[in-house]
Amino acid sequence: MSYAVDVNHLEVTFGELHAVNDVSLHVNYGEVVALLGPNGAGKTTVVETLLGFRAPRAGTVRLHGLDPVRDHHEVVVRTGALLQRGGVWAPMTPRDVLQLTASYYDAPRDTGELLACLDLERCATTPWRRLSGGEQQRTLLALALLGRPRALVLDEPTTGVDPEGRQAIRDLIDSERARGCALFLTTHELSEAERLADRLVVMHRGRVVVQGTLDELAGSPEMIIEASGAVDPIPLASLLGCDVTPDSAGRLRCGVPSSPERIALVTNYLTSVGLSLVSLRTRASLEERYLEIIAEERSDTPS
Repeated sequence: MSYAVDVNHLEVTFGELHAVNDVSLHVNYGEVVALLGPNGAGKTTVVETLLGFRAPRAGTVRLHGLDPVRDHHEVVVRTGALLQRGGVWAPMTPRDVLQLTASYYDAPRDTGELLACLDLERCATTPWRRLSGGEQQRTLLALALLGRPRALVLDEPTTGVDPEGRQAIRDLIDSERARGCALFLTTHELSEAERLADRLVVMHRGRVVVQGTLDELAGSPEMIIEASGAVDPIPLASLLGCDVTPDSAGRLRCGVPSSPERIALVTNYLTSVGLSLVSLRTRASLEERYLEIIAEERSDTPS
């Protein structure tokens, strides 16, 4: 199978430091994959190597089957990128820079359409230096889309973006996925990854520690309940016939899948002890699971 993004056993070093160590991942066309991890995990190094700005020490990196160093021009033509480092000459406006960059492509997207899609029409004639951080970020994303890329590589695409701008970016990512574009993004914003990604890859200290769909990362189904006050887990465990583990005084994990009968048992029990059910979920959130994964990795790493 030919992947849009194909990384195999990648190693990147800075002197004695292994910034990326034996990383393998892939992205299909029409798929969104989010790369997660704490600062220093190696996410940006993977992105920079993928785009041909760094040469790997070992392993292979391919975009559209092409080597991003050897075939750099062909990769650039087919790929849009949004990086953390970069900007626009200060006097230029979003409309100026989009129109200038569009002239480099044979069949660019309409610049007016991109200004509208990314909610940039109100600031289209504002100089770069006077744009907000979110407006600058959305302008850079518009630039990444100009050439109708078959793949988008986005490093922290929603950083500094207000709620309206985030929604515009979400809508755009959905539309790009629908037209068959491959999207590979890094983010610290786990709620965005949970909302947008088809698959997730978690890195820690240069290595991939887990990857899969949200359901695969979330683990076995369970009932996560939050009550209006402190709950004794022992009688609740007896009632449900499963392990009940408190995360805090009022939030507990029950080791069974949710069902109407079990929800009724929980609700009736809480009522009997003078409490009410505040919320119920059927799996851990991505943030909860991510923090567990990173904590496990840190505890297993020799100091």
